[in-house]
Amino acid sequence: MLKNYINIFIYHIKSNKLFSILNILGLSIGIATLIFAILFWNDEHSYDQWNPEKGKIYSVLNNIGNNNIWTSNPATNGPMLKSVSSDLESYCYFYADYARDIISYNGKKEMINKIFTAQSNFFSFFPFPFVYGNAKTALQDRNSIALSEETAERLFGNENPLEKLVKYEGQIFTVRGVYKLSQKSSVMPEAVTTIIEDDLKRTKDQWTYHYGLILKIKKPKAVPRVVKTLDQIFFDNCTKVYAKQEGLTVAEFVKKYGDPVKSSLLPLPEARLYKGNFPFPEEGGKLQYILVLMGLSILILLLSIVNYVNLATANAIKRAKEIGVRKITGATKGQIVAQFIFETAITTIFSVLLALVIVEISLPVYNSFLDKDLVLIGSQFYIQLILITLLVIIFSGVLPAVYVSNFEALKVLKGNFSRSKRGIWLRNGMLVLQFAVAAFFIIGSFIVYKQVNFMAEKDLGFKGAQVLDIAFKPKTDKSQYERYKLIKQEASKIKGVEAVSTALFSMGSLENSWSTASYKDNTPFMIQEMGMDFEMLDILDVKLLKGRKLDTRFSSDTISSVLLNENAAKLIPEKDVLNKTLSWRDQKVKVVGIVNDFNYFGMESQISPMMFFYVTKINGVKDDIRHIFIKISPDDMQETIAAINKFWVQKVDSEYPFEYNFVDKNYAKTYKRYENQRDLFALLNIIVILIAVFGLFSLASFSMERRLREIAIRKTLGADTDVLLKELSKQYIVFCIIGFLIGIAPAYFLLGKWLENFAFRIDIPLLPFVLAFISLLFLTLTIVLAKAYQATKVDVLRYLKYE
Repeated sequence: MLKNYINIFIYHIKSNKLFSILNILGLSIGIATLIFAILFWNDEHSYDQWNPEKGKIYSVLNNIGNNNIWTSNPATNGPMLKSVSSDLESYCYFYADYARDIISYNGKKEMINKIFTAQSNFFSFFPFPFVYGNAKTALQDRNSIALSEETAERLFGNENPLEKLVKYEGQIFTVRGVYKLSQKSSVMPEAVTTIIEDDLKRTKDQWTYHYGLILKIKKPKAVPRVVKTLDQIFFDNCTKVYAKQEGLTVAEFVKKYGDPVKSSLLPLPEARLYKGNFPFPEEGGKLQYILVLMGLSILILLLSIVNYVNLATANAIKRAKEIGVRKITGATKGQIVAQFIFETAITTIFSVLLALVIVEISLPVYNSFLDKDLVLIGSQFYIQLILITLLVIIFSGVLPAVYVSNFEALKVLKGNFSRSKRGIWLRNGMLVLQFAVAAFFIIGSFIVYKQVNFMAEKDLGFKGAQVLDIAFKPKTDKSQYERYKLIKQEASKIKGVEAVSTALFSMGSLENSWSTASYKDNTPFMIQEMGMDFEMLDILDVKLLKGRKLDTRFSSDTISSVLLNENAAKLIPEKDVLNKTLSWRDQKVKVVGIVNDFNYFGMESQISPMMFFYVTKINGVKDDIRHIFIKISPDDMQETIAAINKFWVQKVDSEYPFEYNFVDKNYAKTYKRYENQRDLFALLNIIVILIAVFGLFSLASFSMERRLREIAIRKTLGADTDVLLKELSKQYIVFCIIGFLIGIAPAYFLLGKWLENFAFRIDIPLLPFVLAFISLLFLTLTIVLAKAYQATKVDVLRYLKYE
C-alpha cells in the first residue's frame, strides 16, 4: 500500500508541477521564517541557564520614587542586610559597565574590551570553569586579576599565565586564574579585577547609588522577607535620618519628598528579558522584539498552511474521479484520509529540508542583522523542528484529506462534481484572511518606516555633525581636569579645529547623574546633572532662550551659577525663573539662563529636566572627565582628524589609542534597533505578499476551473470578453475589500501600541491605509484578470459536447 501511495504521489507531482512547486515553496518560506524566530528565541532564553546557582541569585532593584527603578545600589545596604538576615547566603557588588582599556605584559599591549570589576566572591555567583587556578583563589586580594582563556592566549600565547604580572591602569596585577567562557551569560568578561573594593571602602557610609548588587538567597521562598528587610534598612537609615535632620516627622518628610525607597529582587534567569533596566553589563534582551518576531513568524507559517490548504483543495477537483474510482473499488474513508495525509507529510518533509537550506544560506545575513552568532544545531532546536513538522502535517493535511474523502462517488463519476459548491465558503474565508494579513503588514511596514524616518530627521535640539566625541582615558598620576586644560590649549591651535570643550555626559549614551533640587519650600524634583566647560553648549549649538550662558568673565559662574533647560524651568512655580535661587546638593545656586530642550537618551524617553553647571562645581567630579569634544571645520575634515590623531598619540596618550565618534553618529545608535525592526517588517511584508499571491493564484485557478462550463455557455450565447472578465473578477474585488477592512483594526491598534514605546512619535496617518488598499487591489486585479483572460479562451466544444 505504501508503494502505491508513493507511486500516486510521484504521478501527481509530475502532472501538476506548478501546484507542487507552489505547495513546497509556500510551506518552506513559512517554516524558514519560523526557524529564524526560534533560533533567536532560543538564543535569548539560553542566557544564564548553564549557571548552577541561577535559582538562588537575584539582582537588587530600587524604586526611588515616581516609578524610577534603578539597578544601582549604595555600598551600605549589602553589609547591613547580611548582618540582619539569616536568609542571605552572600552578596556581591560590581560595576554595571565594562571598562575598555589596555592590559600589557612584558611590553606587549592588548586592548581588552570587557574588563569587569566586582568583589572577590564574584566567581561563586558566576562559576565559569577554570583552565588555570580556581574560583576561590582567582580574586584573593586587591592585586589579583582573572583572565578569560582567549585574553590569556592573546597576552601569553602558550605560556602558563598563573602568577604572571600584568599592568592595567598604571598598576601591577598578578594573574591568579584563567576561566573559560563556554556558554552565554549576563556577565561575560574578558578580565575580572576587584578594583571596586577601593570605592566600596571610600563610600561605605554613603547612601549614594553607584553599584550593581546581586544576592545569593538560601531559599526562593525567603525572597519576600529579604525585600521587606531591605525596605526597612532604607527606611531606618535614610527616611528617618533625613527627616530628623530637617526637623520633620517621618509623615511630614514623606509628604514633602515622596515615599521611601522600595526594593525588589530580579531572578537571574529573568534578568536578560526583564522589561526595564538591565542590571548587568551585557546588552539586555529585546523582549518586545522577540515577541513581535515570534508572533509574526507564527502568523506567516499559518498563512503558508492556509495557502497549502487552498492549493490542495483547488487541486482536488482534478482528483475527484480518482477518489470516486477508489471508493467504488472498496477503499474506505480512512484509507483515503491516510493517503492524503501521507502525501502532505512527504510534501512537508521536502518543505522542511528546503527551509533548512534557505536558513543555512541566509544565516550569515541574519546574524549580521541581529548581531548574533546563531547556528543550526542543538537538541532543543531539533526537537522543536520535529514538533513544527508534525504540527504542519496535521494542520495542512487533515482538512484536505477529510474534504476529498467526503466526495460522493456517484456524483464525481457522473462528472457533476465541478459544479458543487462544497467548501467554497471555507476557501473564500481563507483568501479573505490572507488579504487581511497582507493589509496589516503593508500598513505596518509603512508606519514603522515613517516613525524611524521621523527619528532620523527630527530636530534633536542640538547639532553634532562636526563634533568629535573623543574617549579621554584617565591617568593615575595626573589630574584629569589639569590634563584637559592643557589639551584644550594645544588642540585649539590645530588647523581646522574650531572649538574644544568637555562635559560629564555623552549624547546618546547611558552616562548620566541625577540628584534632587528644590525651590523655597516646594516639593523637591529630580534633575539630571550636566557638568560641562563653558563652550560646550555652543559646540552643540544648543540655543539660549532667556538670560545668558555661563561665561568666563563671571567668576560666580564657576561657583554658584547654573543654567536650566525648558523642562527644568517649568518645575519652578515662578513666571520668570531667572536669578531665582535653588537648593541643590546642600548648596544655593542661581539660575542665570534657560536653554532649549534637547534629546539626550533617545526618542523613547521624555526630555529630562536638566541643570548645567561648570565642570568643577561638584567636589571630585572634575577628575571624572571621560570625554573631550572638538568641533572641526567642514573643510578638509580628514586632514584635521589626522592632525588631532597625531597630536593625541604624541602628547596626550601614547598607550591608549585615539578613539572618537561624531556626536550625531553616536546618537544615531539609540534608534539603530528600530531601523532593524523597520527592515524586518519590510522583509516579512514581502514574504506575506508572496504567500498571498500563491493563495490568490490557487483560489482563482480553482474558481476558473469550476466555471469553465459556465464560461463556455456564456460565450456560446454571445457574451463579450470584457463582460466575462468583469463577471469573473468582481467577487475577488469584494474579497479584497473585506480583507482590507478586517486588517485595518488590528493594524491601527497594534501599531499604535508599538508607537507608545516612543515619547516622540508620529500620528498614524491615512496614507498607509490608502497605499495598502491600492496595493492589494492592484495585486488582485493583476492575478485574477490574467487567470480570467486565460479562462475566456476556453474551447467551447470541449465543455459543451455532452450537454
